[in-house]
Amino acid sequence: MSDFRKLNVYCKALDFVDAIYKLTGGFPKDEQFGLTSQLKRASSSICCNIAEGNGRYHKKDFMQFLRIALGSSLE
Repeated sequence: MSDFRKLNVYCKALDFVDAIYKLTGGFPKDEQFGLTSQLKRASSSICCNIAEGNGRYHKKDFMQFLRIALGSSLE
């Protein structure tokens, strides 16, 4: 098990989360619980799934979490 924080994909995912939070900061207040919330949750989910998958015992499990992270990125 490696340190997921050193993975290039994890670092890029964190940058993506930062970009989403900056972007949605300018959205209208009436979108706070709609589109803004969904974008923030989906982007954060990418990082969470990479981290959780890295903690799994089998490489196949990690690969499944990476697929879930990919799905969140497409959301």
